[in-house]
Formats: sequence, C-alpha cells, structure tokens
Amino acid sequence: MGQLPASSAVLPVREYLLVCLVAAVITFLLTGLVRLLAFRIGAVAYPRQRDVHVKPMPRMGGLAIYGGVLGGMLLAHQLPVLRRAFDFSDDPTAVMIAGGVIVLVGILDDRFELDSLTKLAGQVTAAGLLVLFGLQWMMFWVPWGDQGAGTGSVLSLDQNQGALLSVLLCVTMINAMNFVDGLDGLAAGVGLIAAAATCVFSVGLLAQNEGDVGAYPPALIAAALAGACLGFLPHNFNPARIFMGDSGSMLIGLMLAASTTSASGKLNYTNFGARDVLGLLSPLLVVAAVLFVPLLDLMLAVVRRTRRGESPFSPDKMHLHHRLLEIGHSQRRAALLIYLWAGVLAFGAVALTLFDVVVVAWCFGLGLLLALFVSAIPRLREVRR
Repeated sequence: MGQLPASSAVLPVREYLLVCLVAAVITFLLTGLVRLLAFRIGAVAYPRQRDVHVKPMPRMGGLAIYGGVLGGMLLAHQLPVLRRAFDFSDDPTAVMIAGGVIVLVGILDDRFELDSLTKLAGQVTAAGLLVLFGLQWMMFWVPWGDQGAGTGSVLSLDQNQGALLSVLLCVTMINAMNFVDGLDGLAAGVGLIAAAATCVFSVGLLAQNEGDVGAYPPALIAAALAGACLGFLPHNFNPARIFMGDSGSMLIGLMLAASTTSASGKLNYTNFGARDVLGLLSPLLVVAAVLFVPLLDLMLAVVRRTRRGESPFSPDKMHLHHRLLEIGHSQRRAALLIYLWAGVLAFGAVALTLFDVVVVAWCFGLGLLLALFVSAIPRLREVRR
C-alpha cells in the first residue's frame, strides 16, 4: 500500500461528500424514470396476505440506486484525490461489476419472481466476482492462541480460505438486507445508516494512518452507497411510490459487505497490539451492529420456519417490523424506530474507535434506553388504560 506524504495527508472529506451528493441527486432523478419502466414491463408488487401495502406498487428501484452508485464512482474517478482509490486498488471496479450482476439478478426476480436457489446462485456469482478482483479477507484476528498474553492472535488465510470467508460474508449480508426490506423506506434507511457509519470509520482510519490509500476504496464505496440510499428515500418512505425490490436490497447488502472487506481484510494485523483489537474489528462490528435487527430477523425466521417443517426461505408475516406494527406503531414510526436502533448501534461502534470509551459508553447506554422507551410507548399506553 502506498502512503501520501505527511504534508499532503489531508482528509478528502469534501470529495466524499461531493460523491455522496452526486449519487443522491442521480438516484433521485432516475427513480421517476425507473418507476415508469417498472409499470411498462410489469415489475409490479401486488398486495399479498403478508404484505403491508394495499395497492399495486412498482418495484425495481434498485436500478436507480445502482445508477446513482455508478454516477458517484465515475465522478470519483475524475477527482484527482479520489482517483487514488482506483489507481491503488481494483475494489471500486469490482463493486461496480459485481453490483451490476446482482442488480440484473434482482431485476429478473422483481419481474419474474425467481426461485430461491436461482437467486442464491446469482448472489454467489456476484460475491465470487468480488473475490476474483482481489476483494477478499487476507487475515483474521481471533481471541486465542496468545500463550496467555491476552492479545489474541492473527490467522493468516490462504486464498481459498479468504475467498470462502468473503463469499459467506457477502451472501449473508445480501440476504439480511433482503429480509429487512418489508416496510416503506426501511432497507434504504438502514442502508444509509450502515454506509454512513462505515464511511466515517474509513475516514478515521485514513486519518490514523496518515493518508494510507488502503482506506480510500472502502470510504468511497460507502459514500456512494449512502448517497444513493439518500436519493431513493424520498420516493420510498411511507407512503412509498416505488419499492427498491430485490434489485435494491441485494445491491445494498453486497456493497456493505464489499466496503467492510475492503476496510478490514487488507490491514496488516501484526503491527497492532491488544488495545487495537477493537479498532481492527470495527469495520466488521459496524456492519454487524447496523444489521443486528435484520440478522436477528433472519435467524429467527429460519428457526421459526424450520420448526414448522417449512423451507427457511418461505415467506410469513412475523418479521420484527411486522411485530412493531402489531403492538401499535404506524409504518412510519416502525421504520423510524429501526433507524434509531441501527443508528445507536452503528455509530456507537464507530465512536468506540475514535473517542473516549467512558463517554461513548454513557452515550450508548442513554441511546439504548431512549430506543427502548420509544419502542415500548404503545404498550405503556395500554397499561395506563
């Protein structure tokens, strides 16, 4: 990895914000055109028993999100500072190509409703393309093997092990985001929070390493995704005028996995001690924290369906967002509540690597209490009655 001279190690925050803004504007403008296209080709979601919408809704919004991501990436390629993300790494190119594949699979599903095995094959193919471009884990920290020193040890992964870990992480992320996409604006909002938190961490990593260009690609990927999700939200928040469909939710999951792998998988773990462990794992913790709700949702859904003797991929109406609706929250409030939970968890994880632990712990605890209180308001009202 190359480094900028210390005198020129200026954080390209304005450039990342510009990429985010351009991606948002392009996505916002494209979404209206994609909506018309979805109606024309029949990519429409008709209400089913497990759905919360009551009228036919165009989907395939992921195509607009992908267009915004491409616009942000192409702008970054023309900016002298951010061009380093392309010069020193193939990660941005890998994301654009693999993202195109996953969006194509999603569009086919939005139109023809593919079976779960076909979708899984497409997800593995897209994840495999990331690996072919070198976007994979090289080393992984574990908390054992330190001969009692309390520092843990680092596992050096060979090419096959790193590829397998990367594909598993990517497919898990894709399906987690796909599972959470059940309320207007939910997946887009969680994707925005996840990408923003990962971008903040990557910029912090860039500052700590005095301009190490290894931190440029993950921040760029996250900034472009955050902007695209932001541009899509006005069309998708309740009452939605278009759904992102599998083309959007799977793209968000893939890009979050890519930014995490790009930030974590290429660090030299041997230069760090026990106190740096949390910082090393922060990219993974950030996405795991942001995706805690959908990942928990995914695991509960698989267990619930398996116990009933059904396929783990069979649909039902018992996701966490459905439960929030059942206890009395509106669609808007349920989505905002999950935004709150995701924001507290995600930015809490990032803040632990940037600020004093005691201060962050207090703020994190207060945030969790606030989220719990707001979530329980309908129940408290029932008790008072």
